[in-house]
Amino acid sequence: MNTQDAKRVLETALICAQQPLPLRELRLLFDGELGADTLRTLLDEIARDWQGRGVELVTLASGWRFQSRPEMQPYLARLQPEKPPRYSRAVMETLAIIAYRQPVTRGDIEDIRGVTVGTQVIRQLEERGWIEVIGHREAPGRPALYATTRQFLDDLGLGGLDGLPPLQAPGALPQALESPIQAALAQQLPLLGTPAEAPEEPAVAASDAPAPAATPEPPPAALAEPTPSQP
Repeated sequence: MNTQDAKRVLETALICAQQPLPLRELRLLFDGELGADTLRTLLDEIARDWQGRGVELVTLASGWRFQSRPEMQPYLARLQPEKPPRYSRAVMETLAIIAYRQPVTRGDIEDIRGVTVGTQVIRQLEERGWIEVIGHREAPGRPALYATTRQFLDDLGLGGLDGLPPLQAPGALPQALESPIQAALAQQLPLLGTPAEAPEEPAVAASDAPAPAATPEPPPAALAEPTPSQP
């Protein structure tokens, strides 16, 4: 198969795919005839071919995909009769703290925010697939350690944690943690079908505290080292 035919196959698969495609799946298109280095070269060429258009080929945490460019979002949003609901401030602050300080416990989040983190806030982020428990801290009660997921990076259009917007004032108030990630999510929300925001809950009862668990789980490599990953 010549280069042009291979690029057509790759473009077709990526445009039709519902999820980002990792390199191992893209190799299946050619029955192993093309190596990983050759595929990366072809993908780079395709990305250059699409420069200046309304969509672009990007590398995410889970693989490659075509997506609309940020400047196209205002136009695409007009196709939707209703604006997507925004997440509550409690949810956004909690997500931002986890993203920039991970891994963190629920107690860590409460120390930074200065208020109790409602169970519904954590549950909403878990159901959205943006955070997960990656282990437990060696402390009384063995509280769960939370970190962001590959899905979180994919939804923000990022290849790794180092792609997060820089904090203007690291270690400052929770608002400083919230604003960069809110801005990044604002570009993606029109295409995500986000759920309605949940109201902030009252203080959590003792029964809602994380239960003791067994052996601690090591964090995945993609989260332990915030660098862009190659599928």
